Amino acid sequence: MTRIVRAELYELTLPLVEPFVISGGAITERRSLIVVLHDEAGHVGYGECPPFELPFYSEETLTGARDLIQRLLLPNVGAREFAAPVPEAMAAVLHDGVRGNWFARAAIETAAWDLEAHARGTGLADLLGERLGVKPAPAVDCGVALGIPPDRNGDVLTRWVADAVERGYRRVKIKVAPGWDAAAVRAAPRGLAGAGTDLPLTVDANGSYEWPRDETALRALDDAGLLYIEQPLHPDELVGHARLAAALRTPVCLDETLRDARAARQVIALNGPKVWNIKVHRVGGLSEVCAIYRLAAEYGAKLWAGTMPESGIGSQAALAAAALPRFVYPSDLEPSSRWFGRNGDIIKLSMDPEGRMAVPRQSCGRLLDPARFRLLTSPVPLGRHEQAEH
Repeated sequence: MTRIVRAELYELTLPLVEPFVISGGAITERRSLIVVLHDEAGHVGYGECPPFELPFYSEETLTGARDLIQRLLLPNVGAREFAAPVPEAMAAVLHDGVRGNWFARAAIETAAWDLEAHARGTGLADLLGERLGVKPAPAVDCGVALGIPPDRNGDVLTRWVADAVERGYRRVKIKVAPGWDAAAVRAAPRGLAGAGTDLPLTVDANGSYEWPRDETALRALDDAGLLYIEQPLHPDELVGHARLAAALRTPVCLDETLRDARAARQVIALNGPKVWNIKVHRVGGLSEVCAIYRLAAEYGAKLWAGTMPESGIGSQAALAAAALPRFVYPSDLEPSSRWFGRNGDIIKLSMDPEGRMAVPRQSCGRLLDPARFRLLTSPVPLGRHEQAEH
């Protein structure tokens, strides 16, 4: 049995080097919540809650997640004992009486995985490999995610793509939206050709197209030689995605639609898309990742790891997932400097010149600098009930 003796909540704000624009909105800084769990043996686990402040990506927002973590989720896990395996036991408690709210649950659930990693002197990837009976890779391929340029300028996108190739990324992803698609897939390959490479190119619509209204535009993307088309339709359009996948030559990739293993089972029943983007926090944590992974193995789906992006704390979970064998496409994991500048992150992520990122074999508590953590975070006071529990 493992007893949680203290739980803490912090706010983390990391300014972005430049605004990041997708079809639904733009962000200029990365605000998130950090959960820290302590057990009676002195081990510590860190988890991140990274939804956006406005609901343009998902229904869940940072304010709502904070409220739920403070008032319900932390009280439910504080000052109680969990049987091994602790992360799975805690995931069951976090589901009790809670629908949705994936990001809020993932913050605590991934902290429990990190707590186990700290106690066992290993990393998250090794724990996942142990649970799934597979061997994680020592490093993962990194892909770049490029937003929509200011004024939707194709020359700017061409330059961005060429710069990304020069930095060593193994895949280029560009954001598209109705009215910014044909021009985007003309501009991006110019950057690849100018750099003398044939790196795979993908597009991500973040659910901005409607089915069947935008069928013509989506069929035009089918002629662009893309590796896959990510989340073209609204997250709830399971049938539409299945029909679109059957109609196009280019594989369709699911992101926001793939909320959890329940959604994955429906995709399989519909003989839907076989490329899945797994974002650990979007699906509620690493226990759910394991469930989806097993379904993907049965269905033959190909996986890759997406990001929100998170800080270096939350990215440890994404790195661990990306190291699993079925994660065959380059991830969205990028060096910390790309988003937050040099030495701006709380755990620094680095990419080698070949576009690969090493998978840590240590927990967050052994990777982060406590002094830097204190500098970049501010504690969130917990209510009377939570403080009494902890």
